Amino acid sequence: MIRQVPVELRGRRVTLRPMVSQDFEQWREVRRRCRTWLTRWEPRASPDHPDVVEDHRAFSARCSARDRERQMGSGYGFGIFVDGRFAGEINLNGVQRGAFQNAYVGYWIDQARAGRGYTPEAAVVAFRFAFENLDLHRLQIAVIPRNTASRRVAMKLDLRDEGTAVRYLEIDGTWEDHVRYAITSEDWAERREGYLKQWIL
Repeated sequence: MIRQVPVELRGRRVTLRPMVSQDFEQWREVRRRCRTWLTRWEPRASPDHPDVVEDHRAFSARCSARDRERQMGSGYGFGIFVDGRFAGEINLNGVQRGAFQNAYVGYWIDQARAGRGYTPEAAVVAFRFAFENLDLHRLQIAVIPRNTASRRVAMKLDLRDEGTAVRYLEIDGTWEDHVRYAITSEDWAERREGYLKQWIL
């Protein structure tokens, strides 16, 4: 049975919470400043849709879509906040139940805050939520091999490298290989104390 799902999650330095319409100005400032840093690792935006970075209504619609996913239990999107300021995002996407009990984790951080351990801390907070509140069994993270910053997060957390999926996702207009990392609830149970001591408590 799924336990009560908290809205706000806390680590040692980061707070994770769903994005709301009022976050638009901070979100836009970070996305504008980090455009080159981020978009090379992301799916290309559709030219038929409003630019979510520049259009407040499109951003609000995005927040509402994430709220619906959360209500349906199909996805959980969080902004990463440091000292009350928006710093990035981490999401549990494509939640699948039944025999799989799986979700896919995606994350990004403000370039100005990269390398300070905020992303692995946010990941551990998300892992705890996924395994202890959502009762998922498996989390997967897929990273383009040359995305060394994102791969460092997986390595810092000692996630299992399950090999390279060839031409796995279309990123910025190109079908890219991805290294697939995973952690299961059994792994979490074994590492929980160490994770919390290093990143949360």
